[in-house]
Amino acid sequence: MINKRLLVKNLLAHNDENSFYDKKRFIDIGQKEGKGKFLKHVCALANSNPKNNSFIVIGVEDEDNKIVGVDFFDDSKIQNLVNAYLDNPPLISYENIPFPHLPEGKVVGLVTIKSNGKVCALRKNIWKYYGGSVFFREGSISLPKAYDIELKDINSDAVATIEQHAKNNIELTLDGVIDFINYRHPDLESSYKVFKEQFVVCWAGNRKKVNGETYYSRVDIELINEQVKLFYSTLDEITITYDEHSFTTMEYVQLGLGKKQKYYPLEKVVLTFEDNGTYQINSELLFEPPQFDKKTLYHVLNANNALLKKLEQKIELKQSEINDLKHLPDTYLICYLNGFEEAKDTMETARPLIKAYDAKIYASLKESLRILRKVRYN
Repeated sequence: MINKRLLVKNLLAHNDENSFYDKKRFIDIGQKEGKGKFLKHVCALANSNPKNNSFIVIGVEDEDNKIVGVDFFDDSKIQNLVNAYLDNPPLISYENIPFPHLPEGKVVGLVTIKSNGKVCALRKNIWKYYGGSVFFREGSISLPKAYDIELKDINSDAVATIEQHAKNNIELTLDGVIDFINYRHPDLESSYKVFKEQFVVCWAGNRKKVNGETYYSRVDIELINEQVKLFYSTLDEITITYDEHSFTTMEYVQLGLGKKQKYYPLEKVVLTFEDNGTYQINSELLFEPPQFDKKTLYHVLNANNALLKKLEQKIELKQSEINDLKHLPDTYLICYLNGFEEAKDTMETARPLIKAYDAKIYASLKESLRILRKVRYN
């Protein structure tokens, strides 16, 4: 079993970027440019490593390898993105790796890419890259190649050595559990569960009971053995259930117009642990977008746009407008889910304005974009 935090450290210590490893300060797959660049690197790393894993480490400064972290990125549907744009797509996973020195909610992203042994190519145009393009790694650069396309296995030994040095042990697991329960969330109720005598899942959150059902908010969930953060949210509420073989979360999101708010099931995630030391993560999107009157939403959309215009022009807001601004991320999301496609682009462009104005509203905006991304990729 590989400790992913150790794996990140070993990759950073091994060498500079090369044909099986890349590092990024951040990625932005919400925009065409960022999506195109990400798919190019995935394609190049898959083709340059047909028989072993390759990696992208996200949240690291390029010049000095300083670990600065990125926001928790909850995207179980990233494989769908790769499948949609690449021929012979590799298996791909995105994991959130906590580091003790990073602020709460910040992690290092680890993308693991496993080639299917065939030449990977862009299926269709995206940004400035044309459908049919094939990319390979040459040193630390992903470059197109139009001739002599042959997959060569040159990194298996190096990758195997790095992964071997990142193997987990009992001391690391115990340290991880103690750190999570005693130090990471001292103000929250924390629990843990051991599965199949091998896997340890820890979770923390504020617990409350409603109609006999237990809900958690401010939730953090980690698979300690691999140092992988499975879930993190300061806003949404979830239920947690488990038995001897599996650990299940059901996530709910609160949406509505103004004071008329309601909880909607978003996603069910089940971790199933096997006797042979492996586990599977299966997710099911349950979200049914709430439907509202189009005329009402058109009015709400225009009102939101006017609020952003005032922020941009640094005009002081009235108290009623400040209250409306608190609901702006949710209402933009509702508008998008009801057919107002322009709402998504407005949410993206509003990020710097909202971030500069209010941290809590900005956190809500990021949460709305996360939900939107889940729905779109599904």
